[in-house]
Amino acid sequence: MNFPEHLLYTAEHEWVDISDGIATMGITDYAQDALGDVVFVGLPELGRTVGAGDSIAEVESTKSVSDIFAPVAGVISEINERLQATPELLNSDPYGEGWICRLTLAGDPAGQLLDIAAYRKLLNSE
Repeated sequence: MNFPEHLLYTAEHEWVDISDGIATMGITDYAQDALGDVVFVGLPELGRTVGAGDSIAEVESTKSVSDIFAPVAGVISEINERLQATPELLNSDPYGEGWICRLTLAGDPAGQLLDIAAYRKLLNSE
């Protein structure tokens, strides 16, 4: 499985890339593999203010339906509308074209997220 080292992660298997006060997020390779073939993505609402850990989206696969949680607190500033027509991007390119949304940060996310070493340790314990 692929886990880019420059990203940060959550215990719920979301990834986040923070740059200039904007957090781009999606689900990890581990999460998409566990879900199976993704057939629908319910995207978050633009402009919605969320707290870290809030349910913001829903992914439906051939196996199950899963909530996606905000990795950081902020305001939903952009959504990946391509996922409405091609939800399988979550499977084929979870760290690229399969990103879910961007949030304008509200506060400092330090301490809430896992670096690659901590995320790998979490995976080994599951």
